[in-house]
Amino acid sequence: MKQEIRIPTVAESITEVDISEWRVENGGMISVDDILVVIDSDKASLEMPAEHSGKVEIVVEEGETVEPGALIGYIDTSVEVEVEAGSSSEEAAPAQESTSSASGNNGKASPAAAKMAAETGKDLSSVSGSGKHGMVTKQDVLADKGSSSASKSAPAAPAKVEMEKPVAKKVQEGERETRKKMPSIRRKIASRLVMAQHTAAILTTFNEIDMTNVMALRSQYKDAFEKKHDIRLGFMSFFTKAVTEALKAYPDVNSYIDGQDLVHRNYYDISVAVSGKKGLVVPVIRDADQMSLAEIEKSIKYYALKARDNTLAVEDMQGGSFTISNGGVFGSLLSTPILNPPQVGILGLHKIEERPMAINGEVKIRPMMYVALSYDHRIIDGAQSVGFLVKIKEIMEDPARLLLEV
Repeated sequence: MKQEIRIPTVAESITEVDISEWRVENGGMISVDDILVVIDSDKASLEMPAEHSGKVEIVVEEGETVEPGALIGYIDTSVEVEVEAGSSSEEAAPAQESTSSASGNNGKASPAAAKMAAETGKDLSSVSGSGKHGMVTKQDVLADKGSSSASKSAPAAPAKVEMEKPVAKKVQEGERETRKKMPSIRRKIASRLVMAQHTAAILTTFNEIDMTNVMALRSQYKDAFEKKHDIRLGFMSFFTKAVTEALKAYPDVNSYIDGQDLVHRNYYDISVAVSGKKGLVVPVIRDADQMSLAEIEKSIKYYALKARDNTLAVEDMQGGSFTISNGGVFGSLLSTPILNPPQVGILGLHKIEERPMAINGEVKIRPMMYVALSYDHRIIDGAQSVGFLVKIKEIMEDPARLLLEV
């Protein structure tokens, strides 16, 4: 009996998804609860487990875009029953096939590989294929050192005394560029960033922070902190707490525009940009102002692991009142981050770099970090933006302020 595989309704706002990756080949076997297919929306990726065991028939290939509820394949549950009973003819077929395809390519070759083989006289049956289902690719033909009719018949070239002009190897037509469809999440990110630049009056202001004191504090207590809380103490928790205090001091930065109204948030849900398999994602740390440094560090690690494993859910990234993006982990020294609508502010952190600084009339080497605040000038004026960054600077340069809330 064939059971349908349909795309679930992920969220009301999601109207289409991409078939990102089938975890089983067409005609392959799947067991119930095993991951069957990965789908991408404009917000997150979702792993779909198999609801039945059996033989998979794929209807919609990887890279295709479908709507929620769309039929993408079937699971033939009757095949698994036959396999379990030990009387399946399907089980014998792959063995026969593998015996008859000792060459390793099943007689299949890509058009580029076939063309190159024809030009060089290469026997494709002697080439092992590395492509999908054993298909021979052009790279396989190039890498194969077996003989060809062309190489056998070609006479040895006479030694040349004069140096020849170097000529670049001609690239086969169609290989100079590679085209693939953008994933839904990248298309959504692109449209949101363009929308932000067209709808908001984005300005960026900069400051620099002397990280000496917070680095000394972290160095002094990092071992005891990790031993007690089972999590490493990083700088992101300090910046997150500093941001919540700055938002309290400058509430316009924690607001958004709704039609003709300016809506102030009385909560502090901080979006933290983390790098995932599909690009940059921005999960939200809820009520960050009420969390300890350890709780913030654990939340960041939790979302970073989910981003790495491509398991972030839509609700993990919904909402958020302000965003922190740390380009410093990639070595960025300075940048101008783009707003994450409908938020009106985003803080960009950068690489810590030792620089000579004038301290009380003396030149000293200090670990410095440039910070950038991009903001919507329709709501936030220059004095507020500068004051917001100065507040963060004061807290980070004197972290005891976090304890005293000053």
